[in-house]
Amino acid sequence: MRDDTDTYITTVPSFFKCPISLDVMRSPVSLCTGVTYDRANIQRWLDGGNNTCPATMQVLKSREVVPNLTLQRLIDVWFHSIGRRSFDSPAEKPPEDRVPTLEEAKDGLEKLNLEIDDEIRLEMLSRIVRFARESEANRGYLVRKEDFVPMLLDIIVSVHDGARTITRFELVLRAIRILDTIRSGNGGDRERLSKLMLSRSGGVCLTVILLALQRGNLESKIESVRVLEWIAFDAQSKLAIAEREGFLPELMKTISTDSDSSLIEATLSFLITISSSKRVRSRLISAKAIAKLRDLLLTETVTGTVGVTEKTLKLLEILSSRREGRSEICGGGGGCVDGVVRKLLKVSTAATEHAVAILWLVCYVFGAESSPAAAEAVERSNGVAKLLVVMQSNCSPAIQQMAKDLIKVMKLKNRTSCFVAYNTKTTHIMPF
Repeated sequence: MRDDTDTYITTVPSFFKCPISLDVMRSPVSLCTGVTYDRANIQRWLDGGNNTCPATMQVLKSREVVPNLTLQRLIDVWFHSIGRRSFDSPAEKPPEDRVPTLEEAKDGLEKLNLEIDDEIRLEMLSRIVRFARESEANRGYLVRKEDFVPMLLDIIVSVHDGARTITRFELVLRAIRILDTIRSGNGGDRERLSKLMLSRSGGVCLTVILLALQRGNLESKIESVRVLEWIAFDAQSKLAIAEREGFLPELMKTISTDSDSSLIEATLSFLITISSSKRVRSRLISAKAIAKLRDLLLTETVTGTVGVTEKTLKLLEILSSRREGRSEICGGGGGCVDGVVRKLLKVSTAATEHAVAILWLVCYVFGAESSPAAAEAVERSNGVAKLLVVMQSNCSPAIQQMAKDLIKVMKLKNRTSCFVAYNTKTTHIMPF
């Protein structure tokens, strides 16, 4: 005769089980791929630096998880139907997996202010992370607390003022994670955080975030970059970050071809944000950013991600507005130009438009100051034929005009020769 345990095991609906652990999900959450996992299991997967859906192995466009409340209710009903209590019961649901209630979050915040033991503070911060990630309402509650952000910044500064123990460093990473989670489009919140971080203890917060970029895991690095982008809201804050010693060299490391694509994309987004300042553009060029962007364009395994390719080209377009930037792009035998031409009509409309704008700036607007290598690289890479296709695509009228200008500057004898140069076996070229 089979006991209750056997009956329980054999009657568990398959869609109640987490694809990772194959156990009944305690807190089901869904990824952007639509696959649902137990929160604790998928969080461990993401915290381990993975950027794919475990079940489908698709690259994640977003690492956000959304509570699957419908499935949670079905699991609760099923538990009651077999005479078992739901996992909503605190007695059955492990504390490390359960999302704290509002009252528990308030209690955790009070303990953070009073507690001096780092291990206990780490547990309190971990609970607040789960609370903040659960809903927009929870994040709004935290943001509205006047002393909450200053408290997080005090925790970040503490790793600089005190002993750099592993636990203390973990406290800093948790604080950065919460700041990343509560990021808001509200300009006042952004400005307030920026001023607090840049002024706290003489800008020590930036020094500690640099430490997180250097020593943190993949997720911590991505979170740190996103926090930096959030606080870079005006010219002064952008320049303050860019001119902080050690930042640009470290950021250049994160956009290397051997870095994770999610980290590369987050860093490129941040660099685009701060490059609105002419001084920052010059500093990026001096930091050899263009060489890094060239390598990304020429490495197919890296720019296989649409977001990475679009942002690489957008940043390159911004840097090509500077004379020294154009000089770097045209140097090295035109390798950078070759990489730009490769992306024409191959990735997305946005990527194509950025690529055409780069070629237009380098070969047409400032062609007199560029070396012949740029135009030669365009012709060598079958760029003229691609530009003819751009003229027939759904790119903006301005981009189509740029393509016409570029074809003129190539000084080809007639349009027929352009089509002769076109390799008709190339199947990836198509109008959007």
